[in-house]
Parts: sequence; structure tokens; C-alpha cells
Amino acid sequence: MVKIAKGGKALTVGESNRKVRSDKKKEVKPTISIQLKDTIYRISYITNSPVKDVAESLCIHGMASKKVLDVLSWNLRRTIRLDNTMYIGDIARSSLQRMGPVGECERISVRFKQIDFENLSTLAFGLSVTPSRATALLLDASIRDRDFINSYFEGYLNKQLDDRRMAELKSVLKYLNENNPYEEEISWGMLLSYIVEEIKDSASTVTESISAYIKKWK
Repeated sequence: MVKIAKGGKALTVGESNRKVRSDKKKEVKPTISIQLKDTIYRISYITNSPVKDVAESLCIHGMASKKVLDVLSWNLRRTIRLDNTMYIGDIARSSLQRMGPVGECERISVRFKQIDFENLSTLAFGLSVTPSRATALLLDASIRDRDFINSYFEGYLNKQLDDRRMAELKSVLKYLNENNPYEEEISWGMLLSYIVEEIKDSASTVTESISAYIKKWK
């Protein structure tokens, strides 16, 4: 049986004339530890960004970061090429597919553009794991990259503040680090986390609270 669609195009019964969007994202739902999920949700809360966007940014960074890929490459079972770099695999290595995170775990949703999903699938092939497991490994490795996390928070602040306020906040951060009696360097994430903690029970916005915080140091 044939059905005539609008415009005269013939469609067989059950065939859909809806077009699939070329920019439609592919959803992956990895299982990760509660601690990792809570950290991602905290970054989402602090930066007022959707959890899916934070998780996607972490994975995209990981697939483009030599530092992150060097860590994961120790577990590659097949040789793969990502961008212009060849990573050598060894089939004698154990697969990480069944070596999941220890302790209580939950799923998280991540959506990838087609090109990013193809890179993810390449990494998954090299590791001999599913794309879902590769995503979990990427999230865990990327969130440990302090340089990226610091850059992520700084990028958020650059979007929220004008040049003058951003310059003032940089001066505050520089002062705190130069006069910090402890060995640990205060990062953008630590500073922003502190400010958000101060305002979570108030009606102030992040921008308003940062402005008030800067005034205290003038």
C-alpha cells in the first residue's frame, strides 16, 4: 500500500517524512561514582550552567587534551588516531569495561555533537569499551585536570563581569595568593565557590555578590 504525501512524494506505509536534524546530539548515559557526579553538579550550580553542558565540556576537553589522553593511553588495547596524534595500543592490556568505579554509583546524561561522538567512539574502540564507559573514564580523568577546571571557572567569570570588575577580581586573587600562609594556591574555582557559598541563602546574584566582595578588599 502506498500513501501519497503532500507535494506528490510517494511514501510506503510506516515510512516517516520527518527529517532528522543534522545537528541533533547523541545522548550517552555513563555510570559514574556519586562523588564524581556530585562534583559535576556542584560545578553546574556554581556556574549556573546545565549539568549536561558541564559534562559535555569536560569530555570535549579530555578528548583534545594531551595530558588527559596520555593518562588514558596507558589502557589502550588498540592503536588509534585522535586529531594528529597516534596512540599505540597493546591488546595484552586488560579491558576497563568491567572495572567500574568503586562504591555507590549513578548515571548521568551527556549529549555529544556528531563529530564529538565519533571521536568518543574512536577512543572507546581503542580502550575496548563501550562509548558509555569511555565517557565515564573521560569525565573522571578530565575533572582531575586542575588547569582545565580553573580555566572553566575563569571563563564563566569573564562572561559574568565587565572588564573593570574582572580586573579587580584578578587583583584580589593575586593578593590572596601572595599573602596565603598555606602552600595550596587559591584557584578561580575556590574563590568562586566561596562567594557562591556566601550568597546561597540570599537573593543576590553572583555578579552582585562578586561586586560586594570586591568592595571589601578596596
